[in-house]
Amino acid sequence: MQAKDLTVAARIDGATVAVIRALSFDLAPGKILGLVGESGAGKSMVGRAIARLLPPGFAIAAGSLLFEGEDLVPMAPARRRALLGRAIAFIPQAPMTALNPVQTIGAQFEEHLARLERRSRNERRDHALAMLDAARLPHGRDLLRQYPHQLSGGMCQRVLIAMAFASHPRLVIADEPTTALDVTMHAPVIRLIADMQRRHGTAVIFITHDLRLAAQICDDIIVMYAGRAVERGPARAVLSSPAHPYTRCLQLANPPVRADRRTLYVMPEQMPSLRQLGSLSGCNFAPRCPLVSEDCRRAEPPDLAIVAGRRVACIRATATSSIGTAQRQTAAFERSEHSVLEVVGMQKHYVVGGWPLRPARSVTAVRAAAFSIAANEFVALVGESGSGKSTIAKMLVGLEQPSAGRILLNGEDLTDRSPRDRARRAMSLQMVFQDPYSALNPRHRVARIITQAMEAGSRHASWDERLARTKQLLAEVGLSADFAARLPGQLSGGQRQRINIARALCAVPKILIADEIVSGLDVSIQAQLLNLLGRLRAELGFAMLFISHDLSVVRHLCSRVLVMYRGEIVEQGPIEKVFANPQHAHTRALISSVPPDDPVEAWTALSA
Repeated sequence: MQAKDLTVAARIDGATVAVIRALSFDLAPGKILGLVGESGAGKSMVGRAIARLLPPGFAIAAGSLLFEGEDLVPMAPARRRALLGRAIAFIPQAPMTALNPVQTIGAQFEEHLARLERRSRNERRDHALAMLDAARLPHGRDLLRQYPHQLSGGMCQRVLIAMAFASHPRLVIADEPTTALDVTMHAPVIRLIADMQRRHGTAVIFITHDLRLAAQICDDIIVMYAGRAVERGPARAVLSSPAHPYTRCLQLANPPVRADRRTLYVMPEQMPSLRQLGSLSGCNFAPRCPLVSEDCRRAEPPDLAIVAGRRVACIRATATSSIGTAQRQTAAFERSEHSVLEVVGMQKHYVVGGWPLRPARSVTAVRAAAFSIAANEFVALVGESGSGKSTIAKMLVGLEQPSAGRILLNGEDLTDRSPRDRARRAMSLQMVFQDPYSALNPRHRVARIITQAMEAGSRHASWDERLARTKQLLAEVGLSADFAARLPGQLSGGQRQRINIARALCAVPKILIADEIVSGLDVSIQAQLLNLLGRLRAELGFAMLFISHDLSVVRHLCSRVLVMYRGEIVEQGPIEKVFANPQHAHTRALISSVPPDDPVEAWTALSA
């Protein structure tokens, strides 16, 4: 695949705006090219341009996409459709939604292989079984009879990888193939893609926001910002010594999982929107760049060669290495002997089945959970999906009732269902939900959303009191007072999550329950929220149970960690001790599933 000055444009408010600008690259057979950057950088748009699946109003305005010498841009639709699925295949981002929920895996494989003109049904079935076996999916015959909802996310992603490589394609586009998966599935999925790629000599375009992952799998990478390639070159060389300030800032915004803790770099503002792109002059990164000069604002920087095989679009590239953050000097957290929250033998059982021909049975979601949280302490709860983390959170805030055990808040049992218990729980424990888009009522303005606690129960504050509290809360989460009149649809993802946090803080709780509140956010927005939580902890003095699958985030923010596996807390202790010397096999598996901080260091999980 060869792209030459590829430009994708869109009509925005009557004007033409370049969404991808003059993108060029050469991808040789058997090589992996990584496209990295924040949301809105244009990474996925490249894959859409290759497949000609651009959104309405978007079109390829200039340039070429040469695939084995043929230009895909002017190619007739019938010829292009013949290539897609055969010579060019895709691995989509969300495995659970990419498969048809009303068809078995076998029916979907059959439909795909029939399009590839396999001659007989038996041949197609044998080929499907061979590809499932290559994807390390055992019991293939049984799996072909199952539906997507009967498989885990990792198994669904393996099915999609098997289908993508079934035609022995010459090019595979993998769009964030690990984003929706548990951290323990990252290495097996990446290893599988690399093995299939080597076996068939396939070229791969690997789209990701994870720089550590890109360093381990990609031969070359392109760092994209606002539709332009701002840096390109060999993956490990680029990430070991970034030449563009944006690449360096992305690295510094990501907390290390093994190296010394440091302050996270926070980029101001955010990626320019399509509407803003049309009005920007000079370098598009200038409003966020720590090295910006007047020359940067006057003209767009040229694409400069710095060494053989490396190019950068920056006139200040020689100063990029000066961007840094200080090592974080924090005293060790001295845990109080007094526990604000104590959980004793908490269990949760669900009864499933009970239909004709399917007898009822009990499923244990949480088994004898026991832990405590001290005043002002941040405790992490980590584990795979389905391990029981969110069930514990729901029981703590009263959304679920424990089947057994006790929840003690300052020594008082919260498992009583009395109105007094519910009121005390609401005042003391507040939850910050994972999805900032669905957690906020789209019809209510910010002032009403974040002061909901002031109208609950017997509290009926006046609107003036609520507005005054709104201004205080917005200031606490780093937003200006004019946000009070906005609707959720007028906010970015990071701003919505700040509003989510402000709403939880309205009642001045003793403990926050934060369920995956930075997952799915760009690393730059994640850094803003992590710094915000650290500042609020110092100013307001609350404790937090921080649920996450990201071990680097957990290590940066928390002083203690609880590790869950199959409904049970299998290990707990000070986070540095647990990470340095994990005792349980599952804890060791979680830690080894994170790529190393150093781009040139080998990731042992890939060779396991």
